[in-house]
Parts: sequence; structure tokens; C-alpha cells
Amino acid sequence: MVEVRVLPTEQEVAQEAAERFVKAGREAIAARGRYAVALAGGSTPAPLYRLLGEPAWREALPWERVHLFWGDERCVPPDHPDSNYGLAWREWLSRLDIPPANLHRVRCEEGPEQAAAKYEEELRAFFGEEPAFDLIFLGVGEDGHTASIFPSTPAVLETRRWAMVNHRLGEALPRVTLTLPVLNAARYVLFLVTGERKAVVVCRILLDPTLHRNALPAARVRPWAGMVTWLLDAPAASLWLRLRTSSGTEGA
Repeated sequence: MVEVRVLPTEQEVAQEAAERFVKAGREAIAARGRYAVALAGGSTPAPLYRLLGEPAWREALPWERVHLFWGDERCVPPDHPDSNYGLAWREWLSRLDIPPANLHRVRCEEGPEQAAAKYEEELRAFFGEEPAFDLIFLGVGEDGHTASIFPSTPAVLETRRWAMVNHRLGEALPRVTLTLPVLNAARYVLFLVTGERKAVVVCRILLDPTLHRNALPAARVRPWAGMVTWLLDAPAASLWLRLRTSSGTEGA
């Protein structure tokens, strides 16, 4: 099932995402005793992390039962400005009373191939046979990538591994990413997309995802037994809303 939710501003997207994060966590803990989440990279989730770091949200969940992973990581040290873990730590996690063992970061400082292998080993030890995340946060790039699954790269066609090294074309810095088999095994996937620069790719994915599955990796994220929600601010949704209205369709 696919849901699209449009909110006026980036901050309202963060607010809605925080509410859904907490709701999904309470349900997961009640049902299974723990809450497994993969966090998104890039700058888009920063407002969400800042919000969750505020006092009103810090007591929202029993953090000893929450396990945080990362959807992808740039191969830089954890204190590097480009580190996805580093962003989450600075804006949010450093303010939480969460056991260090519950932060399952990608240890890219050990080298990309070793980091990917160890991350997959940790994932398999945690989940067993099925990588069933309760929630995966994702973003989408202007080129249609999600996590670090870029168009025309090996990660697009990966079917066996849970984590792998992948490169953005033309970029020397390697990355470690979760693969599509992991993303599509999630119980719930939540895309956070903000800004007018994302309007074209959002429109392409939501108006006809099947047409763009091969060119736009984010269009391939369709959990087999779960749900995907696209949380969009008004600028990111602008073109999709305009074309949906003019064509008389109801959207994704």
C-alpha cells in the first residue's frame, strides 16, 4: 500500500514524521518487545532529528528497547561533517539516554568492504532469516536514488546481499548501503522529501512508478508485505499535485 501525504512546510513534515516514528515504535514494542529503525542519510532528516532531540520528545519511547541502524553511510569517520551517523548524533542522539549497543552504525573508518561485511553480519545476527525493520526512513535524490542505491549502479540489481559498497557515478567516495531486498522487507517505509528541487523526481515516481522502476531506484521501493508513505512538503509536491489535478487522476 502506498500513501502520499502533503504538508505545507518542511517543519510540518518533520512534526508528522516524529509522530509516526513514535506511534510505530509503541506498536512495535507492544507487539515484539523491540523497535528496529533504519535512519535516512543526507540533510533532509535534520529537522526531524532536531525535533526529536527536544525535551518533549526525549521521553516518548523506552529507548532501551529501540535499535537504530542506518540506511546508508558515506565512508568517512563518524565525526566527519558528511557522516550520516554524525548528523543524527549531533542533532538528536547525543541528547538521548539510549544504550550505546543500540546504535548500530556502519563503521566505515575500517574500510568500505570490511564495513559492509560487518554491517551485514550485524544485521543478520539481529534479525535472523528476514531483515524485518519496523520502520525505514528514506529520502530521494534529484536523480531518483534512495539510500545509496544510485541509477545504473550494481546496487540496483542486488538480490542477495543485505549491505554492500556502492559508488555514485563520478564520485570517488565509496558508500555502504542497505539493499533493495532489505528495504522491501520492511513493515513500514517512510519517505521524507522536501524542497522544490525534488518536485520533478517526485512527480515521475508518483504518477507512474512502474514506468520509472529501472531508471529511478526509489520507485523500486515497494515493501512486499508492508506500507510506504511519502511525506512531502508543498514545494516537493507542487508538480505532482498540478499534473494529478490536470489529468484527473488520484495519484499513487
